[in-house]
Amino acid sequence: MAETDSYTLVGLGEILWDMLPEGKQLGGAPANFAYHAQTLGAKGIVASCIGDDQLGNEITQRLETLKLQRQYIAVDKEHPTGTVTVKLDDKGVPDFTIHQNVAWDFIPSSPQLLELAKQADAVCFGSLCQRMEVSRNTVREFLKNTKPDCLRVFDINIRQSFYSKEVVDDMLEASNVFKLNDDELPIVAELLDMTGSETEILSQLVDNYSLKLIVLTKGDKGSRLYSRDKNSEHNGFPPEKIADTVGAGDAFTAAVSLGLLLGNDLDDINEHANRVASFVCSQNGATPSLPESLVLA
Repeated sequence: MAETDSYTLVGLGEILWDMLPEGKQLGGAPANFAYHAQTLGAKGIVASCIGDDQLGNEITQRLETLKLQRQYIAVDKEHPTGTVTVKLDDKGVPDFTIHQNVAWDFIPSSPQLLELAKQADAVCFGSLCQRMEVSRNTVREFLKNTKPDCLRVFDINIRQSFYSKEVVDDMLEASNVFKLNDDELPIVAELLDMTGSETEILSQLVDNYSLKLIVLTKGDKGSRLYSRDKNSEHNGFPPEKIADTVGAGDAFTAAVSLGLLLGNDLDDINEHANRVASFVCSQNGATPSLPESLVLA
């Protein structure tokens, strides 16, 4: 079995500042995914775009602190670094206001980025960063340049009105792993004209798009990993105290992706990913350090 650090996991898409009540935290699902892939023992890489401004400089500094590579972060001189205003409810669940026309809407493609695509063992991408044509085209070109056995993880990450049937359908066709949560499942089913029970909808998705796996997270109710051959359900590990849930889903996705690359059993992957997500919920912000016990050897 390969060592975890021999795997390259790429988070492609938005990088931004989550403006939380207690201050700003680095955010963006792909950036969180790359960070957690790295904390779990793999090589995590963020591919995105920042503005030529103070907030962009602070992202560069933050990535350096987190020991994440910065060479695939483009700088846009015309658009500001992305920000999201985050309000938390009494259970720590975030409500996001995502500001538009920002640098990560204009992620440029480049020979260097397409070379990274050929090296990636897994790439995580969503629908949010495809709300504008430039980034949408870059994501698609990247995916076309990945290895046949690359895990192409579509973490739909539905936010506000930044999704469409066309993008969801195209990205499901381009991916082999689909990650969503239990709030997003009925939205996806309606978009794609699917009806039936949860299991029936998951089955239709797997069959219609030839998916290797669907990752369905359910907050404090745990998760479900569903493939043609196996269904793994887990009740989760609700933490004693929730700081906030920001980044927990991204940490879960990173843990599942690395577990799949290592060839681990789905039940083992599900249990470990729930432990990781539970720990992240117990900490402030999306990028806490993980305890050694959660790192994949």
